[in-house]
Amino acid sequence: MRRAGWLAGLPALALIWASATLYAAPQIADRIEAAGASVAAGTATATAIGEPWLRLEARGRDLAAAGEAPDVGERETVLAKLAALEGPRRIVSEVGLVETASPFLWAAIRTGAARVALEGSRPVEIGRRALEARVTGALAPGTHLDDTARAARGAPPDFASAAAFLAARLSGLAKGGRAALSDTVLSLSGEALDVPAYEALRAALSDPPTGFSIGRIEILPPAVAQYRFTVEKSARGVLLDGFAPSAADREAALRAAAEAVPGSTVQDRLLTARGLDPAIDPKTLIAFAFKLAELIQAGTVSFSDDAVSVTGDAIDAQAIPDAAALMREGRPAGVKPGSVALTARPLSPYRVAIRRTPEAVTLTGHLPDDATRERVLAALRPRLFREPVVDRTRLADGAPPDLGTALAAAAPLVANLAVGEVAVSDRALTLTGESLYREAAARTPERLAEALPPGWTGQATIAARQPAETRDPAACRAEAAATLAGAALRFPAGGATLTPAFYPVLDALAALAKACPSLRIAISAPADPGKPKPAPGEGAPAAEAAPTQMASTARPDSPAATGSAPKPAAKVHPEPETKPAPKKAEPPKAEPAKPGASNPAPAKPAGSKTPPTQKADKKSKDAVDEPPLDLPRLRGQAVIEYLLQAGVRPDQISAGPDAPAGPVAFALLP
Repeated sequence: MRRAGWLAGLPALALIWASATLYAAPQIADRIEAAGASVAAGTATATAIGEPWLRLEARGRDLAAAGEAPDVGERETVLAKLAALEGPRRIVSEVGLVETASPFLWAAIRTGAARVALEGSRPVEIGRRALEARVTGALAPGTHLDDTARAARGAPPDFASAAAFLAARLSGLAKGGRAALSDTVLSLSGEALDVPAYEALRAALSDPPTGFSIGRIEILPPAVAQYRFTVEKSARGVLLDGFAPSAADREAALRAAAEAVPGSTVQDRLLTARGLDPAIDPKTLIAFAFKLAELIQAGTVSFSDDAVSVTGDAIDAQAIPDAAALMREGRPAGVKPGSVALTARPLSPYRVAIRRTPEAVTLTGHLPDDATRERVLAALRPRLFREPVVDRTRLADGAPPDLGTALAAAAPLVANLAVGEVAVSDRALTLTGESLYREAAARTPERLAEALPPGWTGQATIAARQPAETRDPAACRAEAAATLAGAALRFPAGGATLTPAFYPVLDALAALAKACPSLRIAISAPADPGKPKPAPGEGAPAAEAAPTQMASTARPDSPAATGSAPKPAAKVHPEPETKPAPKKAEPPKAEPAKPGASNPAPAKPAGSKTPPTQKADKKSKDAVDEPPLDLPRLRGQAVIEYLLQAGVRPDQISAGPDAPAGPVAFALLP
């Protein structure tokens, strides 16, 4: 006991030491910080913001200095003043220099329920305390800031507003959420706290501060305990309710709803949230729900607790077993079968439609029986050449009397349209569309009224693709004269191919001719100067070269090349097919006449066969009788052919007399 007795006093000694430390340490720290306060306050005069750049913190008997000095000299001066203080045992320098940050990066990170860390760079023009006040004001009350951002130059204008905007968005994110700025681009990542917070974030990000843009957004929707998705169909349209796992899935549901009820109202009550079983593909689930919705007139398709159910009024009696089969065989993976509670009611109104497009003719709606279906198809098919007939009709009771007669009467009318649709609702038939011809468009309402059975009402609204022209002929001639006044269209020497200079003038002339049916134009093409026409029997080089040069007279982007203009029914001035004139053979050398021969025969060229005399004479005579192709006519034909392919009617254009050497001549005929 005597040897170990001193150990009994150790607890008391430790208690005395702890009490002294707890009591004296804060006082020592306060005295050390107070000693350096005057030095820190003096650094405010070196900044334009009036806020000291030097920050001091006592660590035991050491004094830590932090901040960003304007320059090296200022930093050395401040550290020397701190070293001269009597209280601190040691000065720990963490003082940096103000630099230019490029890019200028700043971030706010939620590190706890009521704690946010600031890092990166802050504008040197804004004091630390001033910026912290802006950020704290945008956060929830009681939030503590851990600010390690360093002052730097290069911040974008109105940085404080962008920082406050990001901090406000951070309030809707869970722990780990990050709001960042890179120059003028704002980004956000993390998980939303709840559904209202997620919707508020989506709305706020659509309106960033002036001068800033939204960059990368990676916000996870919140997770919900019970995931559900509902499609409600009624006479008013479609109502979507429940959740969608992402914004893309939500858009997919809205598109499917718009396609399911074209022209009807789609009411969106969907919220973005997680909670769907990962084994279930959301887009496949949405598509399956709308397949079921196609089978109901009014009712609900709902997904809840991983099961799909459908209730309501079926579109027809056939739809009830179809829905059961779809539920049994077409469910997506991971989806459980729910109830199918459908009732068949008489259709009201009873609807059927025939839609005509350039690609196909499609039948939709309901028909009373197969005989009516075959009657309608038989009325359509003989009037269609390439377009397929797509039959999507279903059989259902409740059809109005004489439905087959009304559809068979309207089918030829809609088949003759360029595009159009005949729609039946009970005993009312509506025909709409567009005809290629004005006369047919004008006669369609009268023909429809004559063809409908008694008791039916019909309405036809048909527009003509090319409406009647009402322009004044004198104005047309004046515009044509102005178009041709400055035109000097010349062919290349020896050629009959249109050059790029022709296209703007001929296109403008063709457009005017189509708009002015009374306009008549004569085309006169010239020959080349100093190249007279070859005499009969002589070679015709221009005629031989012309077919090659006339291979194409339409430019690639013209109506003729693209096929948008109709082809002319007949060509103007068809060219006779002419064989090229045979080349003259060099006269053979004559052999000396044998003695006693009174009529020596002409010698034949070496290495050639001697054709019969009569055949040679006949070929020579044919070559002389056939008229050669001349260059002016080829050139005129090239211009006329281009205008015809551009849509000018054949009776509006003709060939005039050959023009003298120079540009092509255009004449406006009375």
